[in-house]
Amino acid sequence: MKTHISTIQQWSGGRYISKHDDAEISELCIDSRKVAHPEAALFFAITTAHRDGHNYLQQAYNKGIRNFVVSQPTPENSLPDSNIILVEDAVNALQLIGSNYRNLFPITCIGITGSNGKTIVKEWLHQLLADDFNITRSPKSYNSQIGVPLSVSLINEHTQVGIFEAGISQPDEMVRLEKIIQPSIGIFTNIGDAHSEGFESVENKISEKLQLFKNSQQLITCKDHNKIQELIATELPDINLFTWSLEEQEADLFITEKIIDQEKGVTSLTALHKGQSISIHIPFTDKASIENAIHCWSTLLMLKIPEQDIQNRFLNLHAVSMRLELKHGINDCIFINDAYNSDLTSLSLAIQYLKQQIQYQQHTLILSEMQQISIPDVELYQEIASLLKQYKIKRFIGIGDKLIEHSRFFKEILDDNAVFFKTTDDFINEFDNLKFDNEAILLKGARKYKFEKINRLLEQKVHQTILSIDLAAITNNYKYFRRQVPAPVKIMVMVKAYSYGSGSYEIANTLQQLGVDYLGVAYTDEAVSLRKAGITLPIMVMNPDIDSFNKMIAWNLEPELYNTSSVKKFSVVAASLKKYDYPVHIKLDTGMNRLGFKPNEVDALLDLLENNTHLKIASIFSHLSASDDPTHDSFTKQQGEVFELTSSHIMQHLGITPLRHISNTSSIVRHPNLNYNMVRLGLGIYGIDGSSTINEKLQQAATLTTIITQIKTVMPGENIGYGHTTIAKDKMRIATINIGYADGYTRSLAKSDTYALVNGQKAPLVGKVCMDMCMIDITKVHDANEGDNVVLFGKELSVKQLAEWADTIPYEILTNISQRVKRVYENEV
Repeated sequence: MKTHISTIQQWSGGRYISKHDDAEISELCIDSRKVAHPEAALFFAITTAHRDGHNYLQQAYNKGIRNFVVSQPTPENSLPDSNIILVEDAVNALQLIGSNYRNLFPITCIGITGSNGKTIVKEWLHQLLADDFNITRSPKSYNSQIGVPLSVSLINEHTQVGIFEAGISQPDEMVRLEKIIQPSIGIFTNIGDAHSEGFESVENKISEKLQLFKNSQQLITCKDHNKIQELIATELPDINLFTWSLEEQEADLFITEKIIDQEKGVTSLTALHKGQSISIHIPFTDKASIENAIHCWSTLLMLKIPEQDIQNRFLNLHAVSMRLELKHGINDCIFINDAYNSDLTSLSLAIQYLKQQIQYQQHTLILSEMQQISIPDVELYQEIASLLKQYKIKRFIGIGDKLIEHSRFFKEILDDNAVFFKTTDDFINEFDNLKFDNEAILLKGARKYKFEKINRLLEQKVHQTILSIDLAAITNNYKYFRRQVPAPVKIMVMVKAYSYGSGSYEIANTLQQLGVDYLGVAYTDEAVSLRKAGITLPIMVMNPDIDSFNKMIAWNLEPELYNTSSVKKFSVVAASLKKYDYPVHIKLDTGMNRLGFKPNEVDALLDLLENNTHLKIASIFSHLSASDDPTHDSFTKQQGEVFELTSSHIMQHLGITPLRHISNTSSIVRHPNLNYNMVRLGLGIYGIDGSSTINEKLQQAATLTTIITQIKTVMPGENIGYGHTTIAKDKMRIATINIGYADGYTRSLAKSDTYALVNGQKAPLVGKVCMDMCMIDITKVHDANEGDNVVLFGKELSVKQLAEWADTIPYEILTNISQRVKRVYENEV
């Protein structure tokens, strides 16, 4: 975007609270942490049910932003030398700006909607059409009421085609998005159950989605979706349809043959189009990819791309990864492998994620030259260099002729810390001389540069059992629980025990980015590690050793105090360090009989706290014993009553109003009357709500996988494993997999009907679990080979199920995952 604040004011319909100058605006933002050029950024203070952007105005100002759109009166002197525009609704203003900006560009726009496949179709169309057009498209899955105008603002003078996706969750939203995207070509992928809660019926949802195409000239859709076809005929009778079908011969593209070669991973499609037989080969075999590919095929045919070009391009189509992978690397490094896109927008997002790794002072970018970019090379590499300067990247390694040609832009900023190689192999030959040590590294490479070779060099050499943590699922789960409690109620998230086995810092850093109010850990050393890694959130230590009180104060950590001796000791330490009103958390025992003050011990506590100037009660809390179990709801109610009486007595006696918290994960939803003004979120953040029912709104964040090391044929009567206890009754195919009880895959699993998943198929555990490996029966598994992935738990096989097989609880399963198991962190880009 290139415009001025005066134009923004006119487009938004707002009025100036403060006008400092007619600043040039090149970037719209809703999160000041993700701004590349603050001096030319416009910050929107967007208010939602659980977040008020006005609370972040000062933070944005401190980042260097001087242009703001607000919906609440904002004192001019609070943001001096700034342009502040007041509007009724910041989201509506953002949409008006997006719509007016879009009007400046008479380009072809492709609008994509549907229940599934929008992002894949968008990305594949970019791959397939980039040789013909300069394209601007939505970054990641920016398809919401906020995401669409932000996407459209990326259009520039070089753009020839825009490709934007649009998603809605309730009626009347698509009408707004249509005015912003203004698609001349539409693609309706399919219809399903996703986001159906806000609609009266499937027909109502289809009708609302069709509003995106009410002014389009052409629409691509599958003729086999009958309900979509019926409503198109009714609501868009004059639109020029291009249909494809697996069933209807009269479709514009009728698929006559589909041959799937699972071994080669290729699907061959033959079709009739305008009376001619045509074909493509795609490097995918799953149903969704085939459907997405046919949508793209239809689009290229409609755009009259030559048949030979279409065939060649589909052969080179590659998978779209919509996640960043954060991995532990050699020499105490971490590295981020980003295979999502090689363009400016995705690069900026990935660099932002790199800079969030605040536990490292050194940040390095390894970048290949960019391909299929719609702006001249000089402008492109100048802009990349300015991104490095803006985000204070310490080292840059460029690979490719064009980066060498424009190396001066990087050397001006980084001097000798910018180095260049012609090819990936040249870089690999010099790898040992480059010395990667204790730093965060971002890999960002175009497909042809084969950065997977660099990935293998940087990756820490550990065995091939992996615990993958989906940080997007963590985000989803936090937002779910955030919606369950009113905005004033704070949330403490427990990251004790290495974040239940998931990795303390990586989880804590994600939570800090999400704006969590408190973290909770078990021991002081856990909290100190987080502080050393750059976590600044308040941290409550639940089991503080009295000998560590000095260390806690030194690292600004807040102790749980649960008996008179801990209160006395901490008061003495705080006094000796001349600390006043130091925050502490008072634990009450309401019936669990673990730690905490019983009601009859509270008067002794009050004697210690009254007139104590060194301590300040930050919170009073307790722990529910059985909040997940309906059969014990009467006991939970009793605990709540004890907590209410005892905490109220303390507050009244001392004249204080601290935070109070007793609700854990399962209680947040099951006992909302106990949520007070803070709740504690434990396993719920990882997608496990603690109750016996499945909460479909939560996403399991952890996936444990390993590989098949060896496959053997075992004949009837032969032994399998230790103890000579498992004898084959029939001929079997047995796979040895690379996980054992030393990795946390407990021996008790062999006593039940445990199975793993190989190629999505059940493979029962056989024999005893060994220290480093175990065996599974793959006799009935199709196409299982050595080296194949094996899922021990994940989205298709819940950790709850594994816990039931092991006769334990999910907490134990997760916390028992050994530290020798490699952790990989995935995040949306």
